[in-house]
Amino acid sequence: MITLLFFGRLRELLDCQRLPLEITSAVDVASLRQQLADKGPHWQEFLSLQHALVAVNQTMAQEQTMINDGDEVAFFPPVTGG
Repeated sequence: MITLLFFGRLRELLDCQRLPLEITSAVDVASLRQQLADKGPHWQEFLSLQHALVAVNQTMAQEQTMINDGDEVAFFPPVTGG
């Protein structure tokens, strides 16, 4: 089981802050994005590469980063500063 966390505008748009997800084997971030996108149009739009950054166990992750049982995966909108 992994724990998915959603922050900022993503949390509001998906109406979800935390979601446990059962995985049967290690997956990469790209595969997880696709699996979540299959949940519906809001999920697909807001978990796209342009709208959500990803951290695995509190470390910024790339699309090829592997996710294992017990990991925490956080999705959050890109941050802009000024």
